[in-house]
Amino acid sequence: MARQRSIISILIALVATFLVSCGGPTTAVVPPTYTSAQLEKIQVHSPEIQAVRDRADELKTLIQKGEWIDVGNFIHGPMAEARLSMTYITPNLLPKEQSTARQINKDLLGHLVKIDQAASAGNTQLALSNYKAAFADVDKFLQLIPATSSES
Repeated sequence: MARQRSIISILIALVATFLVSCGGPTTAVVPPTYTSAQLEKIQVHSPEIQAVRDRADELKTLIQKGEWIDVGNFIHGPMAEARLSMTYITPNLLPKEQSTARQINKDLLGHLVKIDQAASAGNTQLALSNYKAAFADVDKFLQLIPATSSES
């Protein structure tokens, strides 16, 4: 008789465990959105990136003319500031976009290093191809930034 009681109690425990595991919270998961603090931080730093994007032709002209010192100054000045702004913006993006933003920033750094190396060697073609890739990275990053503060 004692044996039957223990078997029955084990079965009841298993059934209870099964029923509890099948039931779950009925609350719907809200998709992540931007907070007003995140949007504010993004809006503080995004104009710096856009300003560098607007000056893209200036870098292209410097490369084509072979003004390598000015190319280096542009890369280490405005482009470095844009990368820093990207670094500040990345943690304020939605979680699913943060890894993409980090990779874009890393790719941009690689292209800027190659432009700098091409400038040191006086290689216009290599500098121009990496110039295009660098500003393609900037464009990709700008697409990750929310358009307006009403997206919250």
